[in-house]
Amino acid sequence: EVQLVESGGGMVQPGGSLRLSCAASGFIFNTYNMTWVRQGPGKGPEWVSLINTGGSSANYADSVKGRFTISRDNAKDTVYLQMNSLKPEDTALYYCATSISNWGQGIQVIVSS
Repeated sequence: EVQLVESGGGMVQPGGSLRLSCAASGFIFNTYNMTWVRQGPGKGPEWVSLINTGGSSANYADSVKGRFTISRDNAKDTVYLQMNSLKPEDTALYYCATSISNWGQGIQVIVSS
């Protein structure tokens, strides 16, 4: 079965950084675009970023553009999200996903003083 396991979350102060990882298994990883989605308290899901199969192209939501960087290591079946200059409004559960119906379990990111 498809498994997506996020890690690397936690609590940071505004302006800080975190690097999320998503370990994938159960499918041919390098044939799938990978996406990060987040959901803040009381909010609906928000698409954050997408990276293509080979890692040569990436797209970002305007809210994170210039601060977040998505990358992948196909040899490790892992996708990453480097988050810099974090803001309180970045507080959310972060999910990696292969599609709208296939998400991981989520990892908490809290940005607070």
